[in-house]
Amino acid sequence: MEGTVTNKSNKKAIVLNKIKTYFSKPQNVILLLFGIVLTFTTVAPIVAIVKDTLMIHPGTIDAHLAGKASGYTVVNYIDLFTSRLARTNLWKPLWNTLMLAVLTCLISILYGGTFAFLVTRTNLKFKKYLSSIFIFPYIMPQWTLAVVWQNLFNSNAVVGTSNGLLASLFGFMAPKWVCQGLFPSAVVLGLHYAPFAYILIGGIFRNMDANLEEAATILDTPKWKTMFRITLPMVKPAILSTILLVFGSSMGSYPVPHYLGFTTLSTKYISMNAKYTGEASILAIIMMIFGVAILTMNQFSLKSRKNYTTVTGKSGQLSKINLGKLGKYVIGLVLIVLTFITSIFPIISFALETFLPNPGDYSFLYTRDLSNLTTKWWVTSENITENGMYGQKGILYNSTIWHAFWGTLLVAVICALIAGTIGTLIGYAVSKNRRSKWANYVNGVAFLPYLMPSIAVGAAFFILFSNEKINLFNTYTLLIIAGTIKYIPFASRSALNSMLQISNEIEEAAIIQDLPWFKRMFRIIIPIQKSAIISGYMLPFMTCLRELSLFLLLCTQGFILSTTLDYFDEMGLYAFSSAINLILIVTILIFNTLVNKLTGASLDDGIGGN
Repeated sequence: MEGTVTNKSNKKAIVLNKIKTYFSKPQNVILLLFGIVLTFTTVAPIVAIVKDTLMIHPGTIDAHLAGKASGYTVVNYIDLFTSRLARTNLWKPLWNTLMLAVLTCLISILYGGTFAFLVTRTNLKFKKYLSSIFIFPYIMPQWTLAVVWQNLFNSNAVVGTSNGLLASLFGFMAPKWVCQGLFPSAVVLGLHYAPFAYILIGGIFRNMDANLEEAATILDTPKWKTMFRITLPMVKPAILSTILLVFGSSMGSYPVPHYLGFTTLSTKYISMNAKYTGEASILAIIMMIFGVAILTMNQFSLKSRKNYTTVTGKSGQLSKINLGKLGKYVIGLVLIVLTFITSIFPIISFALETFLPNPGDYSFLYTRDLSNLTTKWWVTSENITENGMYGQKGILYNSTIWHAFWGTLLVAVICALIAGTIGTLIGYAVSKNRRSKWANYVNGVAFLPYLMPSIAVGAAFFILFSNEKINLFNTYTLLIIAGTIKYIPFASRSALNSMLQISNEIEEAAIIQDLPWFKRMFRIIIPIQKSAIISGYMLPFMTCLRELSLFLLLCTQGFILSTTLDYFDEMGLYAFSSAINLILIVTILIFNTLVNKLTGASLDDGIGGN
């Protein structure tokens, strides 16, 4: 009997000792804490939106179809998938969304990949300038190029709006498929996400082992075979990563198809949410399913990547392809023109819009009459109902715009601080326990919100926090919660990649010296990987400044600039929305430049531009 009691005591002591040892390591505490928190913050909104698909919402179509004012029903699923409106409400938007995502991937990879090849593998001129300017479309708000596209191609004869630049200057009436629909939406999103391809593919091109191609040259392998059998397989992981990131991001894009008149799942969700609430939630679930599928494909691709080893050849520098004495300048100048249109022209266009008496109407360029240009949109200090002001004060005196500006900065700063800190801690903990299944789970859960369409994530948080029990709608608290969860992946991936480069022996030496964990972090780990950690804070900050899809359902106008811009667009005050675009772009570029100057960190650093 005494032996049994002793054995139980020993087992209990062993278990307690194991628990004590486990929690003595900070990385285990971090993984346990954030594993639980992220599971709740990621799974709870999904559960809430799934529940919403089955609920009967008073005063909506599902209440009419179910014949009840409350309770649960599957009528939303039946009506969405089988009614006579199924093609309009589901199948056509789904097909459009998939086509948009596929074409966006193709355009971004072809444009960004070709640009990366020219910068890293040829003797192209103007590389430093081109590399810096190429990333501008991604830094800018997503809808920037969509609005510029309208300003360029729209015409009164085709789409019924004011004549754009091409119609005013040259009388060119672009066909409707150029002005609106799949083609312009795919081109705009492709240009917006091309920097993804440039950064990922360019990094591999720059760091590719010279032995591989030299071995093929020694073995007298034709150039085309070297390209398709060696170079492209080496770039394949970067291409796949680009496809996964761009596909997931473009599926949930709302601003671009909204501005360019293209019906997708995200635009259909917004239009259906008021009357077809339950069915709109099903559309959000469909978008989320694609996000989970993309994450699964990403995990599978990581396991199936191949390594290449040379059997002959010698080490050396990658040989640059000679574009010719004239070619290196001609191609460089063509790329300067292209990047000017996508990066510099939007800023000029938005600035000009704020001085036009009728924004979007460029007829003064044809007549060369500059007398009609006006400053009323900027300096009107009183509420004027005539002259198209709709009772609004000028931009410089408009309290709605400036309240939204400071609100945007508030949300961006807090989201960056929280998401950056959590992401850095997760990256540190996962790098220390890289073989642990729990660490891989936490890493996957932290990254999942990034792959989920922003409009679907916003819808999930709207449903979870806009009810009688918890009502945080139209509060900065809700925006910060949603933004933090959505942007943790930026910081966690940035921190993980950098932490994996630090040898464990460095921290072990500090442990032997009996240095506490906080000192190890602030005196050793953080100083070593300062640039990557700062990037983990800056990416959420800059992304939050220009976010619309995520916050569209969570607050009204006047809270942040992106939703206020959408409000002024609906009112027809296009000069105000152009001014907000200009304010956002200038703010983002100022902060991006400051970070580059203070830390030396840059998105294009190490690819070939510097």
